[in-house]
Amino acid sequence: MSNIAKGYARQIDKEFIQFMYIALGSGAEIQSQFYISRDLGYITDDDSERIYGMANKTARIIAGFPKYLKGVNW
Repeated sequence: MSNIAKGYARQIDKEFIQFMYIALGSGAEIQSQFYISRDLGYITDDDSERIYGMANKTARIIAGFPKYLKGVNW
């Protein structure tokens, strides 16, 4: 969310889209942390799967937004 807000504040379409892609990278980092948390026993397999699924859904939404923005004439 912070990456998206930072990109929006720049008020330049290309930079906003770039920060959306940065947000995707940050989401991937979080997903990897779920694996580490599970492997270390901090969260259960079920919790890991559930949370990972939510992060994956969020990533799909974020990934679709730049595609949408590229088609919009601001």
